[in-house]
Amino acid sequence: MISKAKGFNYVKAHVIWIQRWKNGAWEEGHLDSNDQFTISGLSTSLHYGQEAFEGLKAYRRKDGRINLFRVQDNARRFQTSCEYMMMPTIPVEDFIAAVKKTVIANQDFVPPYGNKESLYIRPFMIGVGDNLGLRPAPEFIFSIIVSSVGSYFNGDVKPVDMSVSDYDRAAPHGTGHVKVGGNYAASLKAQVKARREGYADCIFLDPTTHTKIEEAGAANFFGITKNHQYITPKSPSILNSITNRSLKYLAKNFLNIEVIEGEIYIDKLDDLIEAGACGTAATITPIGSITYQNKKHIFPASEEMGHYTKKLNELLTGIQYGDLKDPDGWITTL
Repeated sequence: MISKAKGFNYVKAHVIWIQRWKNGAWEEGHLDSNDQFTISGLSTSLHYGQEAFEGLKAYRRKDGRINLFRVQDNARRFQTSCEYMMMPTIPVEDFIAAVKKTVIANQDFVPPYGNKESLYIRPFMIGVGDNLGLRPAPEFIFSIIVSSVGSYFNGDVKPVDMSVSDYDRAAPHGTGHVKVGGNYAASLKAQVKARREGYADCIFLDPTTHTKIEEAGAANFFGITKNHQYITPKSPSILNSITNRSLKYLAKNFLNIEVIEGEIYIDKLDDLIEAGACGTAATITPIGSITYQNKKHIFPASEEMGHYTKKLNELLTGIQYGDLKDPDGWITTL
């Protein structure tokens, strides 16, 4: 077993998956040791951002086997993203089969049980080929690259400080709800600015009124209210996070607390006793404070992970690593 996780940085594994779409059909996919691509300089992915990607993880169980978490949900969300970007879709069963083959071929890179590390899996599709004008690409590449990873934010899981960005992540009725590179490119400037100012990441507000929280950097935002409710923003420009979906299920069915999808106003943070960011990369990262218009709001759970956030984290990771029973067909064991 090879364990080379270095935070959330790329560690080259044995092989990647690669599959090409040409002449209106998918060619047979295969594993390849080369993770470098040669594509046309006029590829639509380079000039017009015609691409989409996913993120999921493989977890080493205590018995040595490997768990995939909600891979079928990633497959369906990837289809939605590809359709929106005018790209061919991958059938769910083919997506899952490709992920399985890639993970099994790189199983040496799935970190050992017990160290809170995992194998990050990055499926993606890019438009390639000579294409000068703005139109869908003539060819596409579907690939899966994996890497051993540790924590997304440096160090142990402790509440982090965030600031509110003046920039918008996504436009109303735009691409915010799908997982495409343009959304993340639009957040880079704000993220770099926040980190230069000493924050872990930034909070994005709704692009229409700039009064309501939408996302926390590259992750969904959630909070626990004074009335012990799990609340998370609802907006057509927010990515439908699989991690957040899981937390909402766990909050309702395991912690027996009300789940609210609604508005979280930036000037009413006093209503929250806990706050956090959630996603495949970050899993659950508690937020200790949010700075908005030079005023720092410190949450009651600012030094340690709050009671409900800790319970949700224990439930989620327990299921992912196979220590707790799969509640709803989330786990695929290899």
